[in-house]
Amino acid sequence: MIRSELIQKITDENPHLYQRDVERIVNTVFEEVTNAMSRGDRVELRGFGAFSVKKREARVGRNPRTGETVQVEEKYVPFFKTGKLLRDRLNGK
Repeated sequence: MIRSELIQKITDENPHLYQRDVERIVNTVFEEVTNAMSRGDRVELRGFGAFSVKKREARVGRNPRTGETVQVEEKYVPFFKTGKLLRDRLNGK
């Protein structure tokens, strides 16, 4: 599902809301999650999962095309851990 499909689904299920308002709400939620993660905070959505940021240390990597070794700088990457309810639902429980 992409953002526009999410907005359309919420609009269809809530006919009393304007699509522009639903779009603003969805964009605000995504913005706040992004802002929190950029500050290094953890974002937890009960039953769904938790978003956090993990630090990857600098390392020596390899260019797969040439086989040449390259220095990979340290970086921060987003990490998602599923919640128990989501895991149970995916596994048919």
